[in-house]
Amino acid sequence: MTPRPITITGGRLVLPMGEPRPGAIRLVDGRIAALGDIAPEHDDIVIKAAGALITPGLVDLGVFAIDKPAFHFGGITRAALMPDQGPPLDHPARVRFAALSGKPDMWIHPLAAATRGLEGSELAELALMREAGARAVATGRRWIGNSGVMARLLSYCAMLDLVVVTHAEDAGMTGNAVATAGEMATRLGLPSAPAQAEALAVARDIALAELTGAHVHFRQVTTAAALDLVRAAKTRGIRVTAGVSPAHFMLSDLELADFRTFSRMSPPLRQDADRRAVIDAIADGTIDVITSGHDPRGPEDKRLPFVDAEPGMAGAETLLPLTLTLVRDGRIDLARAFDLLAANPARLLKVDAGVLAIGAQADIAIIDPARPWVVNSGKMAASAGNTPFDRRPVEGRVTALFKGGTQIG
Repeated sequence: MTPRPITITGGRLVLPMGEPRPGAIRLVDGRIAALGDIAPEHDDIVIKAAGALITPGLVDLGVFAIDKPAFHFGGITRAALMPDQGPPLDHPARVRFAALSGKPDMWIHPLAAATRGLEGSELAELALMREAGARAVATGRRWIGNSGVMARLLSYCAMLDLVVVTHAEDAGMTGNAVATAGEMATRLGLPSAPAQAEALAVARDIALAELTGAHVHFRQVTTAAALDLVRAAKTRGIRVTAGVSPAHFMLSDLELADFRTFSRMSPPLRQDADRRAVIDAIADGTIDVITSGHDPRGPEDKRLPFVDAEPGMAGAETLLPLTLTLVRDGRIDLARAFDLLAANPARLLKVDAGVLAIGAQADIAIIDPARPWVVNSGKMAASAGNTPFDRRPVEGRVTALFKGGTQIG
């Protein structure tokens, strides 16, 4: 049975350019059929947005767990799943299973493991995994230290037209570090590595991207030095893009005081100058994607000494409101915010979503950008509430969500 068309009226459309525009949007057969100054047709289901924002559903590029309740709460309709699973996504059958696991109300786009077992030595069956549904290739939580392996990977992915999502930390420099070298790490006595470990990794991978013509996406770029390298590479026309998570533009390594393990990240939180550099890079276009890095961790992983705790945070539910802080602060506008949260990640994954455009997939969110709420780690929809933003008041809440033209919940 074909679902009835839906027309959402009385909202403010967040389009790729300019300020939100008053209007309506019509969803037919899973696609956007019309938008703007339109009226519902006979037999349409009519939903009144009452002045709220009508936006694309968020596309979260690089999550570590399939966590539908958290994704739906946060307005995420598509998520690119990192290959760091048990077992890793290094086989076509595993990729195919992951690609089907969220449907119909959530689409998971698996990222194929770059190497077998994510061990960084032998290339995995990338072409077969692409056929099985992999939308890109990823090195996982680790950087590939062998430059020969990385060059072969990039050459092969350039031929397959697959983006390579890489972790940017030189493992030879980071070792067992859990913090960024500096005053805070010294005061706490934590194993640390210099921030330049990120710039070294970024510099090498930019050089190899230029050599091979491949598209490299740095999943998280968190230091001023590395961002300068990305900025310069883009100016030279090298195919590089960069992402970051809200933790790295909202927080600095001062959060490590009292050994708060919810602030244990990978890459680790940086000094405040780097945090400010990330915001500047978001504002000037150097950073292309804001991702949640959603990685729910239970007490068995977090209620440990800081050095032993696992890195990561449950980020899906706070991705939208934390990004909206940049809008309220005047650093970006709403159109740019949804480029970062939806359009750009959709483009990297080559899916026809992430924008309000006729013919695009009808993945739509209705958002009250001023609705206040308080982050509560004990009441999160995520499978675990490990967030450094616990008890923080935020603004911006999804009030309705549509996947493929069907309302969720």
